[in-house]
Amino acid sequence: MPARAYTFIGGSLGDWDIVRIDAVAGEGLPAATCLEIRNAAPSPRPPDARWTLSGIVSHERYVRRREREALVARQPALGRTEASCAALIPISKSAAWWALAQDERREIFEERSRHIEAGLGYLPAIARRLHHGRDLGESFDFLTWFEYAPQHAIAFEELVALLRATEEWKYVEREVDIRLIRNSVP
Repeated sequence: MPARAYTFIGGSLGDWDIVRIDAVAGEGLPAATCLEIRNAAPSPRPPDARWTLSGIVSHERYVRRREREALVARQPALGRTEASCAALIPISKSAAWWALAQDERREIFEERSRHIEAGLGYLPAIARRLHHGRDLGESFDFLTWFEYAPQHAIAFEELVALLRATEEWKYVEREVDIRLIRNSVP
């Protein structure tokens, strides 16, 4: 079983070439040319790293059983050969979000913003994995990793736009959108 901890390293080495880094809300990240993903806890920062982001894969927090079953049934595996495009979207939410009770956050997340329902509509074309950084004291609360084939790039843009237009996104204080393509280096 793989470790639950992941570290994303923006630098000059890695399996993914960085196409662009956009600050959507708040402070951005320094430019880097490649992204390396380590399935391991944070370690000393590599000399070539411009930045590192860490998170852990944890239990789903706002998902009900039937929603989880639907996600599991439709969610493709990461690492598919055809999925040569990716996005890493680190997000931090406001103190107002974290001051809400769990049921209040669920109400905004799904009952009003339809986050899970929206995501289900784009599966299996887009694979995703959520990493939690807040409890680790990281600079971002969440690191969302997406993979998709080039022919699904427009669908991915639709999904991102749909989610950013929801009530939930009013609580986002910092968001960076990092777009990538798998490089041809073996």
